[in-house]
Amino acid sequence: MTNIDRLKMEIESITLTDEQLSIYLQENDLTSTNEYTPTSNINKKNIYRTALSILESIANNPTYMRNVKNNDMTITEFSKNINNRIDSLDRKIRLMSSDDNDNGTGASFVYLFTE
Repeated sequence: MTNIDRLKMEIESITLTDEQLSIYLQENDLTSTNEYTPTSNINKKNIYRTALSILESIANNPTYMRNVKNNDMTITEFSKNINNRIDSLDRKIRLMSSDDNDNGTGASFVYLFTE
């Protein structure tokens, strides 16, 4: 699976051209044709950052929001839902490790006292 394929999984119902997705990926230090490495914290974090950038672009474009929303959902509800998703994704990114050597426990060791 390539980076662009993984990004399409993350933003499943959002339709953008491959060129547009490639630009978003490049802005987050990824190449669309490179192989996605699920064990890489850096790769995963950059995919989430790219998805976040796309969601923020949609949230900042009211015309696009009107075109994307479902028939049974008002623009206000759509805006609220997309902002909740942005907040959730932002929180997830902040909690992720930026180091591929991290074992994924989320634990960190800090020296509280020094001699």
